[in-house]
Amino acid sequence: MTLVLTRSDLEAVLAPEACLEALRDGFRRARDATVAGQRVRTDLPFPGTATALIPGVLPGIGAYTVKVNAKFPGARPALRGVICLHSGQDGELLALLDSATVTAWRTGFAAALGTHALAGPGDALGVVGAGAQAELTLRGLAELRSFSTLVVHDTDAGRAEEFAARHGGRPAASAQEVASAADTVLLATWARQPLLRLADTREGQHFTSLGADEPDKQELSADLLRAALLVVDDRELAASTGALAAAGLPATAADAELGDVLRGDHPGRVSAASRSVYAPVGLPWQDLALAWQAYRAAERAGRGRRVDLLA
Repeated sequence: MTLVLTRSDLEAVLAPEACLEALRDGFRRARDATVAGQRVRTDLPFPGTATALIPGVLPGIGAYTVKVNAKFPGARPALRGVICLHSGQDGELLALLDSATVTAWRTGFAAALGTHALAGPGDALGVVGAGAQAELTLRGLAELRSFSTLVVHDTDAGRAEEFAARHGGRPAASAQEVASAADTVLLATWARQPLLRLADTREGQHFTSLGADEPDKQELSADLLRAALLVVDDRELAASTGALAAAGLPATAADAELGDVLRGDHPGRVSAASRSVYAPVGLPWQDLALAWQAYRAAERAGRGRRVDLLA
C-alpha cells in the first residue's frame, strides 16, 4: 500500500524545527553517500520545463526518492509534480508526496540554514521576489534568528505590499532599494539578468540567491560573486546549471559548499567587512530528508490516504 500525502497533509505534519534538523544533518552527512544525485532538465513545446531529480539518498535512511516536476513560470503554483518515496530494501513505493510543498519547504529551510550560517549580525532583512520560496525561507529564519526591519520588492507591486504587510515590513521600488536598506538580502525570482551588481552592495552584506537553479537564470552579477565569500550546495551543479554557470564562472570560483561550513571544515564568514553569498541549486537528498520526515510523521499522526496501485 502506498501512502498519498497532499499539500494539506504535509502542512499538517511538517514541523519547522524538525525540518531544519533533518536538513542540517543531511548537509553534514551527504558527502558520504555512495551514489551521486542527478538533475535532469528539458525544455518543453509549452511555456515551461520538466525536471527530474534522482536519486535522493542519504546514509542512514533506508529509502530513496525520485522527483518529477513541471515548472511553468506563469502558473500558480509555478511548480507542480510528485515525489516518489521508495523502500531501499525492495523498491516498494512507500509514499507519493506533493512535490510543490516538499520542494518549497526543503528549499526555503535549506536557504534559512545557509543564510544563518553566513550572514553577519545586522538585523535588517531584504526580500526580492515575494513568492512561496521567500515565505518558507522567512519561516525557517524565524527559528534561527530575528530581524527588526524588513523591506520587500517584487515585480508585482501588490504582491510586495501584501508580503510586507504580513510580515511587518515595507515595500520597495527596486532590488537596488532593497540592497541599500538591508544587511541580509534574499532573492527568489525568475530573473535572467542580474538584479544586483557589486556596485549596488556594500561591505558586510550577505545575499542568498535561490532563483539561479536552472540554465540562464541569474540574480547576481559575476563581479559580485567574485568579490564575495561564495558558498554553494554543490560546486559542479552550480557550475553547470546554477549561479556560477549563469555568470560564466568555473566550479573553483566557489569558496566552499554549505556542508563544509556546517561540518566545521570551512570557517564561513571570518570578517564583519566581508560580503557573502549563498547560491544553492537544490539537491536530490534534500527531497529525501523532508519526504522521509513527512512520511514518518504522517504514519504516526494517521494522515494521508493509502492506495493499492497494484490493484
